[in-house]
Amino acid sequence: MERKVKFSTNEYYHLYSRGVDRRKIFLDKNDYDRFMSILYIMNQPDPYHFTNFLKAHKIYEIYQEERKSSLVDILAYTLMSNHFHILAYEKKENGISKFMMRLLTAYSMYFNKKYERSGPLFMHPFRSQHISKESQYLWIFSYIHLNPVKIIQPDFKEKGIKNIKNCEKFLLSYKYSSYHEYLGHRRPESIIINTSLIPDYLLDFKSNINSYNKYLIN
Repeated sequence: MERKVKFSTNEYYHLYSRGVDRRKIFLDKNDYDRFMSILYIMNQPDPYHFTNFLKAHKIYEIYQEERKSSLVDILAYTLMSNHFHILAYEKKENGISKFMMRLLTAYSMYFNKKYERSGPLFMHPFRSQHISKESQYLWIFSYIHLNPVKIIQPDFKEKGIKNIKNCEKFLLSYKYSSYHEYLGHRRPESIIINTSLIPDYLLDFKSNINSYNKYLIN
């Protein structure tokens, strides 16, 4: 299938995919942790052998491995049980395509080996959206980090956030996103993202809520 969105260097993109037949792609904590480590280690132009990835006894060993450079800058991400969202900036020509191919292939191999299954794990092709306007950028940054809220408020996408305090408390307990990095928390996973490309005014949680809710009203 021909991709509608053409990737270009120095541009921002919302990348997302879900499991085939809407199946769950993360079944336990180790699956989430493995995917996040792949976000880091497969984001490089140099080949990285999958066997090395499987040999890591402790997942955080992967974050200690050096990369000379990266294919994309990852600005934000969130993992949900049957899908994921990434906000990325393409640094090198074909960087997004190479990165996503490595990401989806490596995780599918890990998942299929662990659960003794075969065949595609993700819908093909992965979905993408070019972020060309500031209003779009503000909204998608908020949307990605707020995505887990649907676990406690399923209709938040249509009606906005009803209880900001409960939302904030829940997101603090949800470990599988870059939300923590934008609160200033330092974790081994912090190496995945580049926060320097994010405007300061987006670092405030309430501005994230307001950006999303304002978009719904408009």
